[in-house]
Amino acid sequence: MKNKFPKFTLSLSFILTVLLTTTQISLAQNGNPPIPTELMFGHKRLDFQLVFKRNFTPTSKFSLLAISVFSENYNNENELGNNLVIPIQVNYSIGKKGIAISTGVEANSKAGFSPTVGFQHVFSNRKVLTLTVVNFFLNEGQDAKIFGLYEFKPPLNEAWSIYSRIQFVYNRSLGESNHNRSFIYLRGGLKKGPLSFGLGANWDAYGPFKETANNFGIFTKWDF
Repeated sequence: MKNKFPKFTLSLSFILTVLLTTTQISLAQNGNPPIPTELMFGHKRLDFQLVFKRNFTPTSKFSLLAISVFSENYNNENELGNNLVIPIQVNYSIGKKGIAISTGVEANSKAGFSPTVGFQHVFSNRKVLTLTVVNFFLNEGQDAKIFGLYEFKPPLNEAWSIYSRIQFVYNRSLGESNHNRSFIYLRGGLKKGPLSFGLGANWDAYGPFKETANNFGIFTKWDF
C-alpha cells in the first residue's frame, strides 16, 4: 500500500526546524521585536507563516525582512494549494515615517528563484501593525507584487485583547499581462500575551485562470 503521509511528515519536520531556529534566534536577541509564527489547521490543508524583521543594529538604517509562507494539502493527490514562498530582503530606511527601499530575493516553489527590488512601509504600536511591501521581480515575466499585512488588537482588559488581521498578496506578470498569484487571508480571535488564536479563512488563486484553493479552519499564533 502506498504511504500517504511522507509529504505531510516532511512538512511537519520543516515546520519544527523553523520553530526551533526561531526560538534560538529570539532567545539570542532578547529585546528585539517579536517573531510572529502561525499555524492554521484548515479543512483542506495546513498553513504556516513566519515573519522575521530585524535591524542590523539598534541604530542602523538597514534591516532584514524575511517571510516564510508554507501550505500543504492533507490529500497528497491534490497539488493545487501546495505552496512554499520565502521572500528575503534588505531594507534601507528613509526618514522616520517607516518608509524604506529594498532589494532581495524570493524563492517560490511554483515560480522558482528571482532577485527583487522595491520599497516598504511599516507602522506599529500596541494596537495596530501595518506592513506594506511592493516588489518588482528581475525575471523574464517582469513580475510585480504587492503584499499587505494589517493587524488590529484592541484591548478587552489588562490581560486579553481582540486579535484581527487581514493579509493579501497580488502578483502579476507585467511582461505577459497575466495574473500569477493572489490571496486574501482573514483572522479573528483573541490574544493574551504572546498567544493569539481563533478562526481563519484563506482565499487563494493561482495562474492566469485564477484557479482557487480556499481553506477555512482554526489558527494559533505565538510571538517568539
